[in-house]
Amino acid sequence: MGSLEVERKTTGWAARDPSGVLSPYTYTLRETGPEDIFIKITCCGICHTDIHQIKNDLGASNYPMVPGHEVVGEVVEVGTDVTKFKAGDCVGVGTIVGCCKNCRPCNADVEQYCNKKIWSYNDVYTDGKPTQGGFSSSMVVDQKFAVKIPDGMAPEQAAPLLCAGVTVYSPLTHFGLSKISGLKGGILGLGGVGHMGVKLAKAMGHHVTVISSSAKKKEEAMDHLGADAYLVSSDATQMQEAADSLDYIIDTVPVNHPLEPYLSLLKLDGKLILMGVINTPLQFISPMVMLGRKAITGSFIGSIKETEEMLDFCNEKGITSTIEVVKMDYINKAFERLEKNDVRYRFVVDVSGSKLDQEA
Repeated sequence: MGSLEVERKTTGWAARDPSGVLSPYTYTLRETGPEDIFIKITCCGICHTDIHQIKNDLGASNYPMVPGHEVVGEVVEVGTDVTKFKAGDCVGVGTIVGCCKNCRPCNADVEQYCNKKIWSYNDVYTDGKPTQGGFSSSMVVDQKFAVKIPDGMAPEQAAPLLCAGVTVYSPLTHFGLSKISGLKGGILGLGGVGHMGVKLAKAMGHHVTVISSSAKKKEEAMDHLGADAYLVSSDATQMQEAADSLDYIIDTVPVNHPLEPYLSLLKLDGKLILMGVINTPLQFISPMVMLGRKAITGSFIGSIKETEEMLDFCNEKGITSTIEVVKMDYINKAFERLEKNDVRYRFVVDVSGSKLDQEA
């Protein structure tokens, strides 16, 4: 076991203001302790939430900010009390790096709902230092908030699973949907989270309908991702014919949109599960819910336990992410393209293969 008593400097790419433009930034890692692991980062996925954060869309951004919460890396050193990992292990770190460890959610192993959770970036750790994310050469994290990447799973494939994958897996398992083969599910929005929704739901034996505003992604959804049906939400005839046909809809759309058209697709007791981070109010009329005893609910990422289960499930079923790997000096262009939905379906930054101290 190595000594973790000396603070280290590391270089990442940070946003300095709400323009969201990232550039090289050198900073000091927080002091490490006996429960911590020191990770050399291999790669990190790009999530739509990163855009909200770097551009201060939610009004709570602090700069300089190194984003990135789909982190995969190699353990370089472990603290004296670490039992979960050893040097050389390939591990993942997601959205959360701290919690109170004694509230109801923490005691129930759903620490992502802890009111005192600590985000992997744009937050303050218990020692008063800012947390910084995965678009960096290294990081220090409490062993509780890291997961072992299964043997044989490529790091770049694992990265999107740490957010996009578990975000879908968690509600499918929590609401008992994963145990019922033959359910009819809808995936609204075919981006990073949505494409994982198709793959996971199919692996659970569900009949999956992709719902999108146009037909341009139909071939991709049906032929490449394996969806059973494709529904164009702007086609009134198609929507009417599909009324009362779905047991659940996973709504991944991260911008304001009407809910009523999608509530009409649900069967009796159907669930509309919200996953997109939206900073403006959504609207619906109450009879749309009442007359079918339908539920509008939400789900937020997943716990460490669920993340471990999801990784094992994906490894067992051969589920992979559909990704585009880029270097760090392409990250600003990648964010521009992501805002335009111009990626199939997740960017992953090759951190270890990039020169972090040089811009394009």
